[in-house]
Amino acid sequence: MNDPIHVLTLFFFNIVLVNTPLLYGTVGEIVVEKSGSLDLGVEGTMAVGAIFGYLAGCAANSLLVGLVVSFLAAGLCGLLFALLTVSLQANQNVTGLTITTFGLGLYFFVGKGMGERWPAMTSADSLVKGFSALELPLLSRLPILGKVFFSQNGLVYLGIAIAALVWWYLNFTKTGLRLRAVGENPGAADSVGVNILLYKYIHLIAGSGIMGLGGFYMALYMSGSFEGSNCWINGYGWIAIALVIFANWCPLLAILGTLVFGFFNTLQIYAGPLAGAFPGALGWLNVIPAQLYKALPFLITAIVLVASSVRSREGSGQPAALGLNYFREER
Repeated sequence: MNDPIHVLTLFFFNIVLVNTPLLYGTVGEIVVEKSGSLDLGVEGTMAVGAIFGYLAGCAANSLLVGLVVSFLAAGLCGLLFALLTVSLQANQNVTGLTITTFGLGLYFFVGKGMGERWPAMTSADSLVKGFSALELPLLSRLPILGKVFFSQNGLVYLGIAIAALVWWYLNFTKTGLRLRAVGENPGAADSVGVNILLYKYIHLIAGSGIMGLGGFYMALYMSGSFEGSNCWINGYGWIAIALVIFANWCPLLAILGTLVFGFFNTLQIYAGPLAGAFPGALGWLNVIPAQLYKALPFLITAIVLVASSVRSREGSGQPAALGLNYFREER
């Protein structure tokens, strides 16, 4: 463990492994916000996707079933958000916070209600196998980089693929460009025949479903261990909202943003080993209180939010109509 190369490799490996759920949450929120809706319910949505996806995956002993159910369960949260904010014109901030409260409450209600019937992940060998490392031929043998980027589980590659696909969709398809128009100026989009209601509903559901996949990932990473006091998501939903701003509403930049935030998130675990492996250069890491390491991801989140509030809109990918309900009669 004191071998410097080994410690460094594990550190970077875990940055990718542990923080991939942030990528799912961020890309899902980007899809939602590109429609002009601001959903602060990412934490609760991911929690719903996590617990129902995990229970379904264990019951069916199938990773695919878990993925589908987590997407659909989280998608229902998006449907609820759309019903309240798009059809009933409810305040988006309040509705998003309500979704978070509802999702976390449902997570604990279902988990505690299961009691001793809670399924162990070890009893579902397909889930264990699906979350194990999938080594890519030749590439996985590269020094350091092979272990870090090409020896991850399949859900890591799926998250990257979804981010790339969403980027292509938003920039190079007619439907994606119309979605961006809805987020920028729904009145103008409506005037040329774009169905605003349909676009918002579909993308709120799809974006929330992607968030749910991140929750399911967290369930598998935690080996399905339900504590009853701490949620698997553990604040990742809030960090994902800040990551949207950090990535400038670009799914590809969200991959980089995940690694940056993941660096600080993983540092709390590997500060000691890094200081021991590189005493001359990183020995000072042992001097920093452990509490500061735990707070670092959230401190960085706060800094990003403050910086974004003073940043000029020029060059920003933020949709102009973000957070504003659309009243067709006022067009």
